Amino acid sequence: MSTATAPATQVYQLYIKATPERIWDAITSPEMHAKFFFGAQIESTYEPGTPIRSWSPDRSQLWGDNTIVEADPPKKLVHTWRSLYDEELAMEAESRVSWEIEPFQEGYCKLTVVHDRLENAPKTAASVSGGWMFILSGLKTLCETGEPLGMRPNTMASRNSV
Repeated sequence: MSTATAPATQVYQLYIKATPERIWDAITSPEMHAKFFFGAQIESTYEPGTPIRSWSPDRSQLWGDNTIVEADPPKKLVHTWRSLYDEELAMEAESRVSWEIEPFQEGYCKLTVVHDRLENAPKTAASVSGGWMFILSGLKTLCETGEPLGMRPNTMASRNSV
């Protein structure tokens, strides 16, 4: 997708056969997060106003140094987003990611991820538009089976997406 066509607000919705607590844990637990998010090592207390940092799998490169905007476990998490793993993306304006978990029916939840405020970050918009569905598919698989997807790129930069 070219930077000219990537939307400034991207919305992803999927249904996951898991409890809200299981999905929340997968998103916020460093061990679980690494299994579906390109091996990223995350650090955060998940208190509003505190940092959320993402490191490469070997912790040699800081991929993201963002801020928790809102946290309401196990319902909603909002944080800023700026990709530091790519020099051009790092120069763009900060955007925002919202994760909303809603119980649905019979053991399912609806997960809505909105990546917005991308108007001043067109390269980031193009990059993440190619990566979110892979990441969310991995999250769904992990929550439902306990196992990660069988494939995973070695680094975020190698995929040039999320």
